[in-house]
Amino acid sequence: MTAVTTAPRSIPRRPSAALPDEALLRMLRDMQLIREFENRTMQAYQQAKIGGFCHVYTGQEALVVGTFASVNHDDPIVTAYRDHGHALARGMSPRACMAEMFGRATGCAKGKGGSMHMFDKPNHLYGGHGIVGAQTALGAGLAFAVKYELEVLGRDLASGGNPKKRVALCYLGDGALNQGCLHEAMNLAGLWSLPVIFIVENNLYSMGTSIHRGTTSADDLTKKAAAYEIDGFSFDGMDILSLYDNFKPVADACRDDQKPAFVDIRTYRYKGHSMSDPQKYRTREEVEEYESKRDSIAMLAAHLMRDRACLSEDAWRAMQDELAEIVRDAVKFADESPWPDPKAELYSDVMVSPHPRMSPSGEYVEGACNPILEGQPGGGER
Repeated sequence: MTAVTTAPRSIPRRPSAALPDEALLRMLRDMQLIREFENRTMQAYQQAKIGGFCHVYTGQEALVVGTFASVNHDDPIVTAYRDHGHALARGMSPRACMAEMFGRATGCAKGKGGSMHMFDKPNHLYGGHGIVGAQTALGAGLAFAVKYELEVLGRDLASGGNPKKRVALCYLGDGALNQGCLHEAMNLAGLWSLPVIFIVENNLYSMGTSIHRGTTSADDLTKKAAAYEIDGFSFDGMDILSLYDNFKPVADACRDDQKPAFVDIRTYRYKGHSMSDPQKYRTREEVEEYESKRDSIAMLAAHLMRDRACLSEDAWRAMQDELAEIVRDAVKFADESPWPDPKAELYSDVMVSPHPRMSPSGEYVEGACNPILEGQPGGGER
């Protein structure tokens, strides 16, 4: 009898395995920057230096850093009001981000947006938005715009050059799953094959309501995508390497085929929905389980030390110290920055002039660009 031999099956290489050490170290740095920034944000809020609503991103860092790493820097982004992490991961200056939350003139929106409204046009971040689910229509619109440039205009409106395939990322919390705007946006995205990825930042709680009490198909949210003939996926969002491995092929396919996708990314926020949340809907033991066993920063740092051997304990401590100093500088900068000038800013950059007999009344003017953004690529653009 002749023995039959077969060639061993080739095991596909994980996309994250092809990333150089520098890329993974950058991911770790970005996540730690967000973590440190949010720690200081909470302190400033408790000191009444930040007003209004404030929603920190602590615990969810891997989600935004991993998905941003999977796309190009000029792919447009829009998100909801838990947006500090998105702004920092996209490259916004920590000074501009913190100053905006302090309501100062040096903020990214010159102090007129605050915590929930981080905009950074040079970095293609088209805002955090405070109305639940409203940004989903804007996400579809951004995808329509880049597809229109590609297929109809044949030119990039910003540069005047040849357009290229782009994909828009639209982030939403699980509390937005039942908003009508999302379903209208998904319907149009499916009908028109718009290159938008609806990314659910599924931290299991809509404010204080468990996802299982708030929406149907909570254990399989991809069913909501199937209704609009959109490909749906569900990924772990705490392990950044696993997230990158799964999300990168989806983003590449949406870009290449100019089609939409819906991605449910399971994550967890360590803090309350907002700074005023007493968190009576979950136990401290549940939070500690994620913090001690599933923390995304700790897992990546351990991988870089143990498996990649590109990070030492001393280097990790030095990185943390450096980022802590950067954030302390951002707080100092924000605290010392001037307040917006009411005469210069009250009527600048609004949609229309007030009605003549309404109070207050004034003439519409176009405000100056924020100087702090001028050093960034495209920072002089309006």
